[in-house]
Amino acid sequence: MATLAPFGVDVPLSAIDVSDATLYANDSWRPVFARLRAEAPVHFQANSPFGPYWSVTRHADIMAVEARPDIFSSSHEFGGITIVDLFGEFNLPQFIAMDRPRHGEQRRVVAPAFGPSQIARMATEVRKRTCELLDGLPVGEAFDWVDRVSIELTTGMLAILFDYPWEKRRDLTLWSDWGGDIEAALNPDTNLIRHQHLLDMTHALDELMAQRKAQPPGDDLISAMAHSDAMGDMPFQERTGNYILLIVGGNDTTRNSMSGLVEAFNRFDGEWARLEADPALIGNAVSEVIRWQTPLSHMRRTAVADADIAGVPVKKGDKIVVWYISGNRDDDVFPDAERFDVSRANARRHLSFGFGVHRCVGARLAELQVSILIEELLARRLFPRQIGEATRVAQCFVHGFRTLPVVLERR
Repeated sequence: MATLAPFGVDVPLSAIDVSDATLYANDSWRPVFARLRAEAPVHFQANSPFGPYWSVTRHADIMAVEARPDIFSSSHEFGGITIVDLFGEFNLPQFIAMDRPRHGEQRRVVAPAFGPSQIARMATEVRKRTCELLDGLPVGEAFDWVDRVSIELTTGMLAILFDYPWEKRRDLTLWSDWGGDIEAALNPDTNLIRHQHLLDMTHALDELMAQRKAQPPGDDLISAMAHSDAMGDMPFQERTGNYILLIVGGNDTTRNSMSGLVEAFNRFDGEWARLEADPALIGNAVSEVIRWQTPLSHMRRTAVADADIAGVPVKKGDKIVVWYISGNRDDDVFPDAERFDVSRANARRHLSFGFGVHRCVGARLAELQVSILIEELLARRLFPRQIGEATRVAQCFVHGFRTLPVVLERR
């Protein structure tokens, strides 16, 4: 795979390929997207490992694409929601990769689990688990924040949402890592390994689905699916697709925001002191963390008719990739966008949860978990000081961390 050098700044526009995993592994994506926003905000790459695709990189243009789901389809029938094309047995229908009306029918089954009353009910459990975890961490000793905090909190939340056996909860982490890994999906050999993990996941969750069908309806997501007309009798591949959607959506995104907040507050260390002085800023800080990190770099759409994006014509069948990671750095919307600012007035305009009919159904739960983590760190006067380089996910879909070394400090 070709690497942009240096950072895509001195190469012809036609050579820029923002699907290049090294940009994210090396955290060198910022100047490349800045150049595209300035010079070619709707940019065509003809020869990527994922095939030809259009990049949409400005905030307003991304919203315009997302606002036209009847023209720019999310359907698995045309390739789905990521830049990688998966067809045949690897093509996994899921409600985020469906168009209306099926998208709405299945989304309505899941949505009540993330409604205001359920979020309020879960807040008590989230806080209890967060407090227990923080109180068990060493102060003044090095540890990996990703493994000890980000993964543990989000995987535990998923286990509760699914009512999945607690002692097996790290299964969910394994399946999330493989399910969201589009680089693995690109390689035929690793895609077979990935596919086997997803089969294991489906068989395990199918057992729970069968149990829940035999019981009265419960509060967990598996029960809601089992007892619904829209999702109770899905074919095998559709079950696999929806399981992995809920696992990746509920795990990777929140976990990488929890890791991203450590990096953000360490790079801009005066911002934590602002929260200490004014905890009323925490809610806005959560939105700024999610904007600044952008835990999913992109979503993909497919044009189902000839159209234009910001005056650039695209053809029926073209792959359109909307880069949330770029839209969230658009200085026209977020002045001095690279700065992490807990009081940023419009931080909630970030695109990390998408826009329009496919906006993340679990957004409020993600915000709740990040908010409580910050609140409880402040309550204990603890700060996670980064003590070394992070290792990052080497792919262009999940934007996250493998490891992040920290030491907890008392302040």
